[in-house]
Amino acid sequence: MAIITLITDHGTKDFYVSSVKGAIYSQFPEAKIIDITHEVPKFDIAQAAFILRNAYKDFPEGTIHIIGVLPNVSSDSPHLAVQCDGQYFIGADNGIFSLIFDKTPDKIVELNITYDSNFPRPIRDVFAKAACHIARGGTLEVIGNPKSDINEKSMFRAVVDNNTIRGTVIYVDNYGNVVTNISEPLFKEVGRGRPFTISFRFPGYDITKISKSYNDVVESERLALFGASNFLEIAINVGEASGLLGLHLKDIVRVEFQDD
Repeated sequence: MAIITLITDHGTKDFYVSSVKGAIYSQFPEAKIIDITHEVPKFDIAQAAFILRNAYKDFPEGTIHIIGVLPNVSSDSPHLAVQCDGQYFIGADNGIFSLIFDKTPDKIVELNITYDSNFPRPIRDVFAKAACHIARGGTLEVIGNPKSDINEKSMFRAVVDNNTIRGTVIYVDNYGNVVTNISEPLFKEVGRGRPFTISFRFPGYDITKISKSYNDVVESERLALFGASNFLEIAINVGEASGLLGLHLKDIVRVEFQDD
């Protein structure tokens, strides 16, 4: 049984997601469809990429992921199907693939599946067809022309200045936990085990240690830890860090290490 996942910004109010699922089952009744999320902020490929890059590695080899954020085709963002880490990803080449992977995918094709341009429904009419073809054991070369690269789009990267790392908030989860773009390897490389201070919007709320879990501090206390995404996370035990600490997307988070 082939697994096909869906990640979109459609929400669940309208018929769009059900329509895509119906198209998949009509073509491949044996499919097992899993919703990763349909609550991606509208048109936000960076948020979609963050969610998918942290989810797909837990799926079995051969899983097919349909990416339904900014799916419309253009000369600058053709429809692609790519293979990477034993799994398949279908979406528009709007830069999202470069945000999901840290390497060039193993195989890339530009899809040649046609659809009614007067009523464009690419997720249903192109991506679902491509996913069902792959699920039936079909090869990428049958539904697309080989391509050597993908469009590159860079997320804001943490900046290092002497003893300071200056990062930004890149994601806020459903619990209000705040994820930055400061990776654990960068933190260790710059810090070299030195004492540090993590500061952000409001003075007086600095954090000076890395916790291993949320329960390392008492309830309602703030903490910092490296979560499942391997990025520095600001949280409050049994609380919403984003709201209580006033931290939102693209806000600055600074880590300052003591001089040697």
